[in-house]
Amino acid sequence: MAGRITKAEQQLKPDPKYKDLVLSRFINCVMLDGKKSVAQRVIYDALDIIEDRMKGKPAAIEVFHKALDNVRPNVEVRSKRVGGTNYQVPMQVNKKRQQSLAFRWIIKACRADRGKPMSVRLANELMNAFKGEGKAMNTRDQTHRMAEANKAFAHFAW
Repeated sequence: MAGRITKAEQQLKPDPKYKDLVLSRFINCVMLDGKKSVAQRVIYDALDIIEDRMKGKPAAIEVFHKALDNVRPNVEVRSKRVGGTNYQVPMQVNKKRQQSLAFRWIIKACRADRGKPMSVRLANELMNAFKGEGKAMNTRDQTHRMAEANKAFAHFAW
């Protein structure tokens, strides 16, 4: 049922190591089959790898937040049916959806890359996103390009 009100936002507790709510939500998104301790270990290992590679400047949690900010999309295209024709209409993305799309794109990019442990893949993707590179940033750029190309249909957004 779309749009239902839940207490998920209020019940979310900060993660045990960094006391960060956004990181806690990211852990929940990485988690598979309810194995939260495995997801925590993967993410904390990835943040440790980032800490080692960056020599502590900036801190791993700052790299995580900057990577998320870089991957967040500002606009996306939504399909709108007008007069029997479907148009791809560019629309602004609200903050909650921006965050969920950024999480989804980073996790998808990590899972698509095979052959290395998940923590290493996640560390690589976060560092690439921090620098403005990588698969997740490509997905964001493609989304922005689609919105730019369909700017002519923006008047259908009501």
